[in-house]
Amino acid sequence: MVIEVRLHEKLRKYAPTSSSGILTVDVPDEMTVRQLFQELEIEIKQVSEVKVNNKHSYGHHKLADGDCIDLY
Repeated sequence: MVIEVRLHEKLRKYAPTSSSGILTVDVPDEMTVRQLFQELEIEIKQVSEVKVNNKHSYGHHKLADGDCIDLY
């Protein structure tokens, strides 16, 4: 499944190939937000807020195809 990840502020360093901080990522079905952090090698303590489709979310949230994840 394909999701869009938007890295804001200091998290843009985790997307060195994207000057906008926006990544299109192909991830396995049933992936959680926490697993996405691991996939992108983002330290959890660096993230202050997570939104999935503009709604606050948590690490256990399972992602779906087409989701848009904002990490602050």
